[in-house]
Amino acid sequence: MADGLNRMWAGWRGEYVAGIGEVPTDGCPLCGAVDPSGPQADWIVHRGRNCSVILNAFPYTSGHVLVLVNRHVASLESLTGDEADELWRLVRHSHRAIMAAYSPDGANIGANLGTAAGAGVPDHLHLHVLPRWEADTSFVTSVAGMRVLPEALDETAAKLKAAWPTDRPGTGRREADAS
Repeated sequence: MADGLNRMWAGWRGEYVAGIGEVPTDGCPLCGAVDPSGPQADWIVHRGRNCSVILNAFPYTSGHVLVLVNRHVASLESLTGDEADELWRLVRHSHRAIMAAYSPDGANIGANLGTAAGAGVPDHLHLHVLPRWEADTSFVTSVAGMRVLPEALDETAAKLKAAWPTDRPGTGRREADAS
């Protein structure tokens, strides 16, 4: 190439990148992302009473979700008992849905608490849950320092919603709540 730059064509990403501009800039982007009437409502995998599961707008791999408290809270110490219980229950549910939808070799579950720890949104507590495969670091990642995601976020949302734990027949309890 004349300018020496390598280019990768991922035409579907144009729609994704254009949608990022719709994230509220006058407040917390995670508060905006859990708004069921907001522009990212289709990326809400599950919305509970106290916590939600949303797609990561900048995923490391397909299936990468954020589990977060619905109210704007920065620290684990600030959680109510109900929020803490639901947060960890949704981490388990997210892991179960990811394993069912993607059949990965493993998963990463973690939190970056504070800017020094790498939190991109340090004032809104959230945990990452994402699938991992034995060979998910490709040539492109190693050499070019970029990720290639094989599916659009809408497809990821559909897969995870379809794999989300459902009610156990005859019990009225959520299957995942029983574990």
